[in-house]
Amino acid sequence: MSRRVVRQSKFRHVFGQAAKADQSYEDIRVSKVTWDSSFCAVNPKFLAIIVEAGGGGAFIVLPLAKTGRVDKNYPLVTGHTAPVLDIDWCPHNDNVIASASDDTTVMVWQIPDYTPMRNITEPIITLEGHSKRVGILCWHPTARNVLLSAGGDNVIIIWNVGTGEVLLSLDDMHPDVIHSVCWNSNGSLLATTCKDKTLRIIDPRKGQVVAERARPHEGARPLRAVFTADGKLLSTGFSRMSERQLALWDPNNFEEPVALQEMDTSNGVLLPFYDPDSSIVYLCGKGDSSIRYFEITDEPPFVHYLNTFSSKEPQRGMGFMPKRGLEVNKCEIARFYKLHERKCEPIVMTVPRKSDLFQDDLYPDTPGPEPALEADEWLSGQDADPVLISLRDGYVPPKHRELRVTKRNILDARPPSGPRRSQSASDAPLSVKCGLAPPRPSLHTPPYSPLPDTASSLLCAPAAAHSRDSAGGDQGPSRAGAGPGAAHHGPGEHAVRAGGRHRLVQRAGGKLRTPGSPAGREHPRPRPSSRSGTPDQGRGAGLGRELRPSRESWTNRASQRLESPGTRRAMCLFRDSAGAGLGKPGVTGTSAMVLHGEAVFSLSPGQSRGSA
Repeated sequence: MSRRVVRQSKFRHVFGQAAKADQSYEDIRVSKVTWDSSFCAVNPKFLAIIVEAGGGGAFIVLPLAKTGRVDKNYPLVTGHTAPVLDIDWCPHNDNVIASASDDTTVMVWQIPDYTPMRNITEPIITLEGHSKRVGILCWHPTARNVLLSAGGDNVIIIWNVGTGEVLLSLDDMHPDVIHSVCWNSNGSLLATTCKDKTLRIIDPRKGQVVAERARPHEGARPLRAVFTADGKLLSTGFSRMSERQLALWDPNNFEEPVALQEMDTSNGVLLPFYDPDSSIVYLCGKGDSSIRYFEITDEPPFVHYLNTFSSKEPQRGMGFMPKRGLEVNKCEIARFYKLHERKCEPIVMTVPRKSDLFQDDLYPDTPGPEPALEADEWLSGQDADPVLISLRDGYVPPKHRELRVTKRNILDARPPSGPRRSQSASDAPLSVKCGLAPPRPSLHTPPYSPLPDTASSLLCAPAAAHSRDSAGGDQGPSRAGAGPGAAHHGPGEHAVRAGGRHRLVQRAGGKLRTPGSPAGREHPRPRPSSRSGTPDQGRGAGLGRELRPSRESWTNRASQRLESPGTRRAMCLFRDSAGAGLGKPGVTGTSAMVLHGEAVFSLSPGQSRGSA
């Protein structure tokens, strides 16, 4: 009597468990674009999901700890003019993500560690080389800044993201639309599937097809393929009877599969997620509500069914966490992020163990974030295995590292178009003419036309009048620039200069208002006080207090106030109807108001220059 021997495996009792409701990500509008990609990408710091957005494509990036309901106004990553089809995190920098879109471009983004206040709209670099939509992205596993993109133009382009240059372009190997692309463990070979039902292994640096297998699956539905740790290939497809299949192939012998597993007759394309540390492949179908997983071994039948995780809701996409992002103290061997219609739900695969100690057999050294090669080294023909790290003490994501893009300036080789014009005194800014520091630009004020020469002469008039007065003259302020076409202001009107812009302000009934503005926009003038205040009493001191200038000229004091730290460099100059300047005591002349923070210091006209 023969006795059946159960195969020994440490993964035989792996089970899946969905996270609790408070650990999910609620109220997310997942994209409804018809495309066979995962729509989700995750790393130890962030979760990225392609979402619905009007006026172009967008995706949302959430810190892993930000669970619960997501605000409907949460900032998005926007910049594409058409729907986003695929996203992928850089394996060597947890703050860098690439996105591919229907607008034929690839964009690379830098995600800050903090939550941005508004949408991220400026990518680090935009890669333009495809003539049709780009639907596949895949970073090189060991070389820094090497990114692969494949589009509807049947072309595979390998980029150096650090410079924005095209390293390689494979444009004559696929006669039809490319369905999937995958690197092997050291990034020396590519495995591709195409609409022509052919599985190819390509050496991208030589530009040659190393091996190919026509119709690895007899069905008409799309294929997927991934490399295993020992160099074999796993492919998913459909049989002639529309049954979904999983096949294991030896690249040295493409005649027959090493193993073949048949499953159900569902229509969803199976997306394979392979873990090289445990040699387990997880199969997730879009539209399915289950995850099947198999162990790959060197013993027949080579592909061993383990279990199936089932849930009620169908999945619209799936994200797969790298091994360094798992919780080793809970014996997690895999974590998925399942996309529903309005939320994202984590699913944890766990090996049951009684001990809380680190399990060496479950967690061998795994690829870390450090690259093994530079882009130029890989292009020259060098190969290197991934740099491994230990998870015994857990993994702490490194701090934010900025991706630097260096571009060659093509303008350096061009001769100058003509002699450069030196800046004359008339071209100098107005603040330089008057001896003032240039105003700080404002991002929240509407643009105004530059101040005309007449207003410029008015702004400098008090200082000029004082210089003549100290020399014994009694003339009014300089009339420079007051020729034909100069802007003369009528009675009660003031030329206002503030922060590089000007306007007219009328005085009517003790109030200041902009010409043409409604009465509700009038601003009351500060009322003088019986006590005198000085501008040097601090921020806000002297509000509404009358300043009685001494014989030393109030213009010096006003200019000092303008040059003091923290002062808004703004001056309001106006003249009365007579147009007389500062000349003799008792004569009404040009006055000025200096704005310091919220306080207004008024040098009122009509005061005797000799009064104390």
